[in-house]
Order: sequence, then structure tokens, then C-alpha cells
Amino acid sequence: MWIQGRPAYNPSFILRTMTTPAPPVPDPTQRRRALPPLYVDLDGTLVHSDTLHESVLLLLRRSPWFLLRLLWWVLAGKAAFKRRVAEHARPDPAQLPYTPALLEWLRAERAAGRTLVLATAADARVAQAVAEHLQLFDAVLASNAGAADVNLSRHRKREAIERHAQALGHTHYAYAGNSSADLPVWAGAHEAVAVNAPPGVLRRLLAEHPQARVFPAQPATVRQWLKAVRLSQWAKNALLFVPLLAAHRWELLVWAQVALAFVAFGLCASATYLINDLLDLPNDRRHAHKRHRPLAAGRIAIAPAVGAMALMFPLAYALAWAVSPGFFGVLAFYTAVTLAYSFHWKRVALLDVLVLSGLYTLRLMAGALAADVDLSNWLLAISLFLFLGLALVKRCAELEEVLQDTAVDRARGRGYHQDDLPALRTMGVASGFLTVMVLALYIDSQNGRELYAQPVWLWGAVPLLLWWIMRIWLKTGRRELHGEDPLQFALHDRFSWAVLAGLTLLGALASWGL
Repeated sequence: MWIQGRPAYNPSFILRTMTTPAPPVPDPTQRRRALPPLYVDLDGTLVHSDTLHESVLLLLRRSPWFLLRLLWWVLAGKAAFKRRVAEHARPDPAQLPYTPALLEWLRAERAAGRTLVLATAADARVAQAVAEHLQLFDAVLASNAGAADVNLSRHRKREAIERHAQALGHTHYAYAGNSSADLPVWAGAHEAVAVNAPPGVLRRLLAEHPQARVFPAQPATVRQWLKAVRLSQWAKNALLFVPLLAAHRWELLVWAQVALAFVAFGLCASATYLINDLLDLPNDRRHAHKRHRPLAAGRIAIAPAVGAMALMFPLAYALAWAVSPGFFGVLAFYTAVTLAYSFHWKRVALLDVLVLSGLYTLRLMAGALAADVDLSNWLLAISLFLFLGLALVKRCAELEEVLQDTAVDRARGRGYHQDDLPALRTMGVASGFLTVMVLALYIDSQNGRELYAQPVWLWGAVPLLLWWIMRIWLKTGRRELHGEDPLQFALHDRFSWAVLAGLTLLGALASWGL
């Protein structure tokens, strides 16, 4: 095996030498002798993410039952675990969130004649795929290359790098890493490069290598975390207060009880959103807008996201139990349905929109249990049709955005293709109009006459709601929603706020009279 005219050392954990030639430069052999080879870490350094975590998520996305296999594989040791995971799933290297500044610098170093080697504790299959995609590295050092179950980390990585550098005719090497596991490797390096390193690791490195090149980390901001947990989606949980309003209950204690339920539901929903985004990383990274989400873009790593999720679930259930056992049960059912949706149901055509509309209606049931009020069948019927229509708006907006702006004829991760759009639009508009029809029937029903002093004012809500529904479908057809959730669109839409104000005024006039 040869590297640019030099015999290369070939230990069992060297996967193979890359054959991509460096750009022509004057006297490349002399330059390579002058510059020590640069060894680059993969996880957290070359990419913002962790390829092992990405692979595990791919397995769980395929089937949650893989969790049992994963627990069994862990018992065999870290290297064996990586090997078994890589045998079943590997992330697409073209979709990984690379560190742009580092890539630019590495290309400049390669143009200057430096030998670049990808040196990682990731499995050899994963590392090789990344190296072949980038066409940047002369060789790859990785776990499980040649001899199985060798985890190339810490001192093992340093020893492998030193032997490899010596085989190339160098007594020194340079190393680019990011974590505390890289400190032993940096300790033997002639040049140190820190990429996305935490403050504590960076301090220890600079104490030993004051001249180290630093690519500063960009820690996740509060705003990015709020976007990741989708705090704006908590607006949907305002539906918990609707049964209170419909029952005309104004006691402060009851409202405080529902407010506590609101927080519990929000925490649980945020945790399930994190799960959904983690499982949908490959599709989100291919999406024109979703690729900017904090998890898809690598601004928030997978491990902290899992940690946040593990904190939110217990807190949500503790608050739910404090509200009532019945509310606790509804929240548990909501979680089970949401997870089933994230793992499988969202990829089943029509079932996905039925589940989404059912989850909205479930919030009404949860609010009724938290407030200990009866839930009107009229309210359930209105909510089912209204939210089914909005779920179809969401799906049509996504299909309009994805299918008509790309060469594909089928939405990734969904059960729809382009020919489904006319049928989905028809179903969605019909659901919206049925919502208004049920509202009109309710106004003249016995329930409406009993609850409202002057129910005639509610007739004003009929044209207002019709106008809003027709307008949102018009904007969907014009692709003005950009694949956005219709409720999120409404939060930033002045017309929607004006309609809400009008409906509130009409409801107050109907309740108390003029």
C-alpha cells in the first residue's frame, strides 16, 4: 500500500488508503515532508453530530423494537456495539451537518500539500463512507477496521496515529479534535486544532498548546432550544380552556387547575416533538425549510436533546397527577398515540391526518377532565371536522412545497404523492364547510338556547369562520403557507387575529346579551 509515493504502515485498524490525488502543487513531496500529517476527528469535529447516535436513531426509526437489541449489544462492549449498529444502519454522509469553517481550512491545507487522515472512534464503515463522500482524506483510521472490536479512542487513537505518522516518515503529527477524549491525542501532537470544543476542554488544551488553532464552538442558544421544543406549539394547548369557556365556568381555582394542566400538556408535547424530530432527521435535512431546525442543522446535538426529553416527561406526568388521575390517563394516552404517529402512523396516508385531528380533540377532552366539566357532543363534532380540515391544510401545504418544487413525485417520510393533492384539497374544504354547518345547527339547538342569553349573536360567527376557512385554503393553493402548520401561520396572521377577536366578541354578546 502506498501514500503519495511513500510506503504506508498498514496496522489492522487502518481501513484502507484513499486514492484521491491532491491538487497539483510545486514539489508536493517536499511539502509533505515539511508538513506533519493532519489527523481529523469525525464526531463533534468534522460534523456537529455524533454518527453513532445518528445510526441508533435510524434503527429506532425502522422499528422501536430495535431498542431491545441495542440493550443486548451494549453488553458486548463499545467497539462491538458500534460494529453491530453499523452493520444494520449508517447515516447518509451527504446529509450530515458538517463544520463549514473546518472543511474550508482542510481543503486549503490539502492544497498546500498536507496529508490528511480521518482518525475517528466511529465504526470503519461509517468513517469510510464519509471519506469517500468528501474526497478529502488520504487515509482512514477507525474502530473495527481489520481486527474487529477495536475501539479507536483516547490512548489507542494516539498510538495508532503515532505509528501511522512514523510509517509515513514523520516524527510529528497534527490533530484536530473537540472533546475530553481527544486530550491524550493532543498531548502527543506537535500541532493542535480545537473544533467546537467545550470551554473546559479548550482551557486544558490551551494550557498545553497555547498556539493551538481554535474553531470556536457555537453553543445552542435559548432561542434555538425554544425552537427545538417548539414552544410556539404550546398555543395549541389553549384548547384545554375551551371546555371551561363553553361551560361558562369562571371560578379562579378551576382556571388555575387547567393552567397547571396546560403546562403539563406543553411539557409532554415538547418532549414528543423532540422524539419526532430526532426520528425524522434524514427527511428534515432534505426539506427546504425543516433543514434549518436546530436538530437537523446540528445546532443542538442528539444527546442533549435526549436528556431534555428525559427531564420533560417525568415533570409533565408529575404535574398531570397533581391535576387529577383522569387527566394523567389522558396525557399517557396522548403520549402513546403521538409516539405511534412518530414511529409509523405519519407514513400511512389519511391515517396521519385522522390522528392529528384526533390529538387536537383529545386536548378538549383533557381540558374537560382537568376542569371537571361535561364535554358537549356539539363541541366534539365541531372540533373533529375543524381540525381534520386543518390537518389536511398542513399536509397539502407540505405536498405543494415539496412535490412541485422538486423532481420527486412522492413526499419523503409520508404516504402521499403528487396525484393525491386534488383529493386531499377536496376532503379538506369539505371538512371545513362541515365545521360551519355543525356550528349553525348548534346555534339553533336546545343546548345553544340554554347556554346563551341571546344565541342569535352566534350567527355572526358563521360567515366569519367560513371566510377564514376559505382564505386559508386559498393561501394553501397559492403556496403562501410554505409547508407551515396552519395554526402557526394563524399566530402570525393579522386577519386570523381579527377573526378571533370577532368570534370572541360575538361569543360575549351571545352569553351576556346586549
